[in-house]
Amino acid sequence: MSASSSRRNFLAGLAGSMAVARHSAGAWQEPPIDRSQTISLDVTRVNILFTVADKKGRFVNNLLKQDLEILELKKKQTILEFTAESELPLRIAILVDTSNSIRARFRFEIEAARAFLESVIRKGRDKALVYSFDTDAELIQDFTDDTELLGNKLRDLRPGGGTALYDAIYAACRDRMMLDRPMHNFRRAMIIIGDGEDNASRLTRDQAMEYAQRTDVVIFAISTNNSGTLRDQTAERMPHQPSDGDKVLQYLTKETGGLTYYPFRAQDLEQDFENIANELRSQYSILFRPEPLKTDGRYHPVEVRIPRRGDLVVRARKGYYAPKE
Repeated sequence: MSASSSRRNFLAGLAGSMAVARHSAGAWQEPPIDRSQTISLDVTRVNILFTVADKKGRFVNNLLKQDLEILELKKKQTILEFTAESELPLRIAILVDTSNSIRARFRFEIEAARAFLESVIRKGRDKALVYSFDTDAELIQDFTDDTELLGNKLRDLRPGGGTALYDAIYAACRDRMMLDRPMHNFRRAMIIIGDGEDNASRLTRDQAMEYAQRTDVVIFAISTNNSGTLRDQTAERMPHQPSDGDKVLQYLTKETGGLTYYPFRAQDLEQDFENIANELRSQYSILFRPEPLKTDGRYHPVEVRIPRRGDLVVRARKGYYAPKE
């Protein structure tokens, strides 16, 4: 496939995905298109970010290319590049549920998110943005490395309204997370703070997931479902019973290679954000060209394995969308 053909295919697919939301107003208005600029993307190579940990959850940072295998439909693929991605610039989207359902724990989570951004954003290198979602998804603060500004925007949020989680995921990916190029030179992470419920989105869960997959975003979630309010440090932690919303969060995080957290006490919440920060500095990247290359526009499952290390656990996104001829 020629470079010009790959570019046309990508732009056609992007236009089709964006058409879903063209009729909507407010947060769903499309940004103006600069016809003088063309987005190019090598669609013949697939980049997979992944994390490896031992059975106790400790990150493993000393793997080599020969330790790994990547399979598509059980066929071993040739790894073109393998790197430890501790230094790549971060692009982080914080999605905050501002619906009435999370009011009891709202301030705890906002302050923890603010502290997380202060600890992880490197000035002049990393950037983060903030979306809120209740009845609508709204961009509160665009990409910036100004952690004080991000913190102030988070503190200004007020809960109230419905829950449009899927619209927020789609909007963040469609409008912002794809902007920095080439895509494999950045690590993209999305952190959802909410209960996983959705009663206001125009789009479906699978539509939101598809765009997250196309954008190479790893999703993490901080569930607000555990008992309604954060306890003090002396409270006894009870076994977590997943709600329907938790199952949605688990699906979103598992399919993209992330993780869902269930903080019970205030210090648990702080630790969960610290774990996410550590994980973002402990990722690997595999770049491969699918063989055979299929330009069918469909989702293709892949699996990253460490065949000689049964004691290790790999978390990676479960597949990719091929270009459409």
